[in-house]
Amino acid sequence: MLFKIASFNANSIRSRLGVVLDWLEKERPDVLCLQETKVEDGLFPAAEFLGAGYNVIFKGQKSYNGVAIASPHPIGGVVTDDGGLSLPGEARLIAANIKGVHIVNTYIPQGQSPSSEKFTYKLNWIRGLRDFFHRSYSNDMMVAWAGDFNVAPEPIDVHDPKRLYGKVGFHPEEHEALKYVREWGFTDVFRLHEKEGGHYSFWDYRVPQLLRANKGWRVDHIWATRKLAHLSRRAWIDREPRLREKPSDHTFIVAEFEV
Repeated sequence: MLFKIASFNANSIRSRLGVVLDWLEKERPDVLCLQETKVEDGLFPAAEFLGAGYNVIFKGQKSYNGVAIASPHPIGGVVTDDGGLSLPGEARLIAANIKGVHIVNTYIPQGQSPSSEKFTYKLNWIRGLRDFFHRSYSNDMMVAWAGDFNVAPEPIDVHDPKRLYGKVGFHPEEHEALKYVREWGFTDVFRLHEKEGGHYSFWDYRVPQLLRANKGWRVDHIWATRKLAHLSRRAWIDREPRLREKPSDHTFIVAEFEV
């Protein structure tokens, strides 16, 4: 049976609700992880997801951050406590068990200049995830880690690696922190199936021609433990929603598993 997991930084779920619901109707994933929902829990459009046939769990805050997981299947084992990774009031991690697969959805801090406190916070947040995974799961379980990591791991994940190297999102200290978590037992599922560059999930709003020229970043990811990665059949980035009117600056990344 195919089990489809997707991830999308919505950049405001209420602004992008139509995009998300259209995509759910078209693709019918088993799991959709959402980041930057930017809405308090009491205002999350849960009824609209239920109307589309999707259960949804969420952890939000006003105007910033926010994470959610939607699925047509029962959602169990819900976790919203990230163990102190985030600052008080921030909503950056939500996890659940769906059909025997542990789903962890994160919105990693973006950071600012490498000399800033926010960059140090980002590095500590990423490294702290390894403790979260070690405490919460075993690496021989089927665990999928998805979300906006705010890091492009490899030179082929950015459109101009020489110029961008050392910038936030493509910095060697971020790469080391992410590697530290990866060594707990994760595989980058997209790179199992696509070895070439030119595949991006984010194009900056501020320079519209970047999308037309495909000058983007692959900062949205679906990683899996060995047991689950072994069952992966394909992975792709769906660029079409980014071409729509009033899109998010990100688009959907998707992976299918034969579970």
